Amino acid sequence: MSENQLLESIERYFNGEMTAEERTQFELLRKKDANVDSKVVEHKLFIGLIKQYGERIELEKRLDAIHNEIDVHSLKEELLIKPNWIVNMWRHHHSKISVAASIAIFAALTTLFFTGKLSNHDSTFVELVQKVDRLSTQTHQLDLKTNTLAKQGVTKSNKIENPGNFRGTGFALSSNGYIATNYHVVKDADSIYVQNAVGESFHAKVIYTEPGYDLAILQINDPTFKDLGNVPYNFKRSVSDLGENVYTFGFPGGEEVFGPGALTAETGYRGDTLNYQVSIPVDHGNSGGPLLDDKGNLIGVIRGLQTQVAGAAFAVKSAYLLKTIQNIPSDSLTKSLTLSTKNTLAGLSRTQQLKKLKNYVFMVKVY
Repeated sequence: MSENQLLESIERYFNGEMTAEERTQFELLRKKDANVDSKVVEHKLFIGLIKQYGERIELEKRLDAIHNEIDVHSLKEELLIKPNWIVNMWRHHHSKISVAASIAIFAALTTLFFTGKLSNHDSTFVELVQKVDRLSTQTHQLDLKTNTLAKQGVTKSNKIENPGNFRGTGFALSSNGYIATNYHVVKDADSIYVQNAVGESFHAKVIYTEPGYDLAILQINDPTFKDLGNVPYNFKRSVSDLGENVYTFGFPGGEEVFGPGALTAETGYRGDTLNYQVSIPVDHGNSGGPLLDDKGNLIGVIRGLQTQVAGAAFAVKSAYLLKTIQNIPSDSLTKSLTLSTKNTLAGLSRTQQLKKLKNYVFMVKVY
């Protein structure tokens, strides 16, 4: 299908001009081909921007028309000659009006509170990077210096006590030190360390980012790092089904946490097709963690949650992670990046899966 044909199909899809069979076939194509799905997402965003611009122009026209219809000078003279009926009503019934207004305001606020809509945030989508308390950071830095002085002459350790300024989660793409996480976790980082399950920390660097997908690829460049062995999960290329059991493993609060749940929607926040919506317990520090299905296939990357809505978390689909990896310039790779095609987690109990998985999931510390 050429670019023009694809664009024509997308327009027919959004305009509701496709037959039921054509729509079904097109949605299957979106599931199979991440490039087609991304084109649909981009077109939807473009249409939204055009619509917003049109609504703004229409509102400006209506306001101009209303302003032109109002005779400001006549209205001013009328108000100065005698109070209007609203002023008269207020003079005679202001006590009753005040009581009624107070009851109405109280009822409205009560309704907003219990429906979860009484919020002071512009957006209810929250990224799950964890900001580490500054006092705690300074205390750990002092402890680190003290420990260093006390251990001079002792065998060097990879354990770094400094918690960093921000924390998230990452997971291995390959055995030789390539790691995936969220872009918002490592954005503007001066230095990055990744910490494994036994507390060993390794220096890492960002080799590629896709801000539009909120994804970043890191490479461990620490001489003390040793090969991890074969990655036990593979990377799912197709879209997962609604209702599938899923789980994640990450470092909210700096501790290993397993989070079970289910895939509740094939789209994310406000219908964003970049993400899945999952009902899963996540918190700050889970950003960048792996989302896996029952069989141990990696299907997404935990990204954020929706406040005021119980159990609404979001994960970038694995198809966009694969696309990000494909886009890495060859000169950015100092070692080969070969993804696992064999899933050794399939058929294992959840406990056994987690024992294998934990060696390939890292806490990401950003300084």
